[in-house]
Amino acid sequence: MKKIYIHTDLEGISGIDTAAMVSDTQSPGYRRSIERLMADVNAAVDGAFLGGAEHVTVLDSHGGGGNFDLELLDKRAEFDTKPNKAWWGILDESYTGSFFIGAHAMAGTLRAFLDHTQSSLTIYNYIVNGRRMGELAQWAMVCGHFGVPLIMVSGDAAAVNEASQFFGSIEVAAVKRAKSRNSALLVPNGEAEDMIKVAAKAAVEKREAIKPFKPLLPMEIRFEFTRADYCDAAADKKGVERIGAREARKIAESALDFWMWE
Repeated sequence: MKKIYIHTDLEGISGIDTAAMVSDTQSPGYRRSIERLMADVNAAVDGAFLGGAEHVTVLDSHGGGGNFDLELLDKRAEFDTKPNKAWWGILDESYTGSFFIGAHAMAGTLRAFLDHTQSSLTIYNYIVNGRRMGELAQWAMVCGHFGVPLIMVSGDAAAVNEASQFFGSIEVAAVKRAKSRNSALLVPNGEAEDMIKVAAKAAVEKREAIKPFKPLLPMEIRFEFTRADYCDAAADKKGVERIGAREARKIAESALDFWMWE
């Protein structure tokens, strides 16, 4: 059975062109961003089924969840309630591919809309085996742990460029490009949805040509923080070693151990 798992974020969703639309959850702009989130997700779901998928699961992952309007979700899609509380929800070896819808570029990317890696306040760089990475690569590593390839990404132009650099000839849909870190030029909504649907369909059709993203294990992860006090907190976590005023490291035996959890 062809099963597709769709991971989502908010910053790279079509129709979102200011930081306030993401950060101010009480604003009319945030409500519009949720409507656009559901439109992009539904376009990806539709494209996946058109490409031959027989089952599609979707995960609301921005800020830990609470962003989906389930009344607007395509009824063919399974909504992952994360019963195991893991960041990757119910993703497992039974899935044949994954999409990342609404991606943003890693912290420190030039000409990227709302670039960050987990936290725009605390994290300066996240480095695995000597290579800077962001949330796209983190998700791909988790997928790779289960033998699942990341086969499609939508987001701003910087995010899809990052995806192509890391994962090769995967399908992408660039739904906007940054004017500055906090503002963007948008592709019209309908055109953006069409782009996502086309990319999703093609991704499922060519899934076997894409290999899972697997870092060499054990992997060294270095965390570079914006301030020393943020490093103070990280250095107290199990398995984390402080190596500088703003730097810490850990050795991970599994791609699932990609962060500073207790």
